[in-house]
Amino acid sequence: MLKNYLKIAWRNLVKNKVHSAINIVGLSVGMAIAMLIGLWIWDELSFDKYHKNYDRVGQVMVTQTANGETPTFGATVVPLSNELRTKYAGDFKLTALIWEGAHILAVGDKKISQNGMWAEPAMPTILSLNMVKGSYASFKDPSSFLISQSMAKALFGDADPINKTVRIDNKTNMKVIGVYQDLPHNTTFYETKFMLPFSNPANWWSTQMQAWDNHACHLFVLMNDHADFDKVSARIRNITKPHFKMNDEVIQVHPMRKWHLYSDFKNGVAVGGRIEFVWLFGIIGLFVLLLACINFMNLSTAKSEKRAKEVGIRKAIGSVRNQLIGQFLSESLLVVFLSLVLTVIMVLLAIPYFNHVADKEVSIPWGNPLFWLLTLSFTIFTGLISGSYPAFYLSAFNPVKVLKGTFRVGRLAAIPRKVLVVVQFTVSIVLIIGTIIVLRQIQFAKDRPVGYSRAGLISIEMNTPEIYGHYEVMRNDLIQTGAVENMAESNSTTTQIWSNNGGFDWAGKTPGYDPTFGTIGVTYDFGHTVGWKIAQGRDFSRNFPTDTGAIILNESALKMSGIKNPIGKTIHWHDGNHVIVGVAKDMVMESPYEKTKGTIFFMTPGWVNWITVRIKPNMPIREALSKIEPVFKKYNPGSPFEFKFNDDEYAHKFSDEERIGNLASIFAVLAIFISCLGLFGLASFVAEQRVKEIGVRKVLGASVVNLWRLLSTEFVVLVFISLLIAVPVAYYFMQHWLQGYQYKAVISGWIFVCAGAGAIAITLITVSFQAVKAAMANPVKSLRSE
Repeated sequence: MLKNYLKIAWRNLVKNKVHSAINIVGLSVGMAIAMLIGLWIWDELSFDKYHKNYDRVGQVMVTQTANGETPTFGATVVPLSNELRTKYAGDFKLTALIWEGAHILAVGDKKISQNGMWAEPAMPTILSLNMVKGSYASFKDPSSFLISQSMAKALFGDADPINKTVRIDNKTNMKVIGVYQDLPHNTTFYETKFMLPFSNPANWWSTQMQAWDNHACHLFVLMNDHADFDKVSARIRNITKPHFKMNDEVIQVHPMRKWHLYSDFKNGVAVGGRIEFVWLFGIIGLFVLLLACINFMNLSTAKSEKRAKEVGIRKAIGSVRNQLIGQFLSESLLVVFLSLVLTVIMVLLAIPYFNHVADKEVSIPWGNPLFWLLTLSFTIFTGLISGSYPAFYLSAFNPVKVLKGTFRVGRLAAIPRKVLVVVQFTVSIVLIIGTIIVLRQIQFAKDRPVGYSRAGLISIEMNTPEIYGHYEVMRNDLIQTGAVENMAESNSTTTQIWSNNGGFDWAGKTPGYDPTFGTIGVTYDFGHTVGWKIAQGRDFSRNFPTDTGAIILNESALKMSGIKNPIGKTIHWHDGNHVIVGVAKDMVMESPYEKTKGTIFFMTPGWVNWITVRIKPNMPIREALSKIEPVFKKYNPGSPFEFKFNDDEYAHKFSDEERIGNLASIFAVLAIFISCLGLFGLASFVAEQRVKEIGVRKVLGASVVNLWRLLSTEFVVLVFISLLIAVPVAYYFMQHWLQGYQYKAVISGWIFVCAGAGAIAITLITVSFQAVKAAMANPVKSLRSE
């Protein structure tokens, strides 16, 4: 029986080649999108599960209330690790501070700059690193460190790295005691290629064990068995207050299982994050697959008259309805399994590009039985869904009417098809509108004034001791090259604020009010180099010897402080008095979607670790770099010349949104493609169904344009109905999405007009081919049988 079903199904597919091709291609595209999205979602949901202690690892987070806002961040004070380890040993099995950054690793003449971390001894155990050579038992030794497999290969080739010496930042020799397996791409510490002991004298933060006012390190913990994260967080929420009375500072432990998907906080509570994109793409995948299934349903029911006699004859010779349903479902399953073959080919071809766009390293898990079980289940489910309506619809035909020739499908039979077309284009239009709004939000943030000039700025990290202490002579040498306009040093680049501090005091300050400011140490020429704008007072200047220790506030910091007429006023911090000499206009140094952080710039030449260089305008970058590099080699021979374009670093802040926008654009285009594919097939059957009517109209004098309008109007009306449904739906969801940004675009009416006009234009283009073809056909052929 099954063999007979499949044989008949194959004959029908071969007989109706165009119809079959539309079905198979449409389903393949829909299934390929669903499979790619499924792989993406699996990767997201399995983030950090590589670590054996996944369910018991957490990061200590800090929530502060200042100036009416309640941000939550991961930067903690150094003494907190020991406090938790000694006073809350019943809750915490292990604690570990880390400080991440790039370092120079050198073996002989080979010098490599790579990301790593200073870490307390427990960090390798917390992350359950998979050691391939050596061990981390001696990681507490200040002169020993761990490296990843890829780092060992880069430094030592195939030689055994254990007990080999590596020079760190050209100032410290350290011994390799272990090599760990590189962490997978879908882990938080994927880019960490080595671990240095926190207690090493080269790590300045190890000297801050009593500094309760400097939030700069990150603290990770391994909870004891059966410890509850919420209950432990409740016990430690006020642990820092006896030591440093921040304004309502609250401590909590954020579980590893929530790091990736629930990274957004509101009033100290994790409320969302990438989980929203997981739901979004999951829904998109289901809807795109639904569009493909709708095509199958529409095309199958549209050609129902052609198969009506087949159903009538089968019933007349004894076939029962269940057998007919089995026949049509087997046809559907054959189409779906053929589509699955094409789907796998499509996914294999698309994965490299998909990984590039999505910043993933997903692949088809050929050897995973669960993958094949899910794939087969998903394929059968798709086949049953796409074939169920045609099967039950076609098997219900009355054999007497069919064989008498009195069977007519009727107008009401077309209603389900029209409803399905409306659903298709509603989904497609919502995707189009959503994509436009996402891209508009990205562009809106990109167009935001940043308060300084990024063009021609490059940043170089001061990662070896040789480069310190040469500021003036190095600046002069750079300017002498003719390629550099100016140079300055600071402890943050123009695209980051790495130091945040409280404990400031000033005259007139409200009692109990203790805000946290971003704190950046700079040299005299910082403002001139980055091109900031002074709103009040003046810039730092060599003409004023008293500027050593002076400060400049940005406008947000001035607003937070509430200081009136700030120039000449004093702010007390760390047993020192700092005179305000100027107020700079806000610079966007962190997220372009959020408010500017209140920041204080200190004229403190000794508190710097980044060099910012402005290349002269109109100077070719390649030529300028060739002149700049020898100067840095002269003063920093122990380090490769590595730099970052500030423009690129700022552009990186848009990467997540751009990635989502690009993926949404691709899915929207493919959704439209699937819808148009179905529309094309449906238009061909409508034209075929009305061929005699068209012939009569032509004989009576109807023009090609009149006939084109006759056949196209029906589909345009359906798309217009889709538009009426899609606009409020898209507006509701996109307005909710935009609420997650403080700096956001306004949803304009032109977006909906453009989306509607585009959808109608695409519909007309798709339908016109069949409509014009039918209108231009010779009426003699269509009316000959009359």
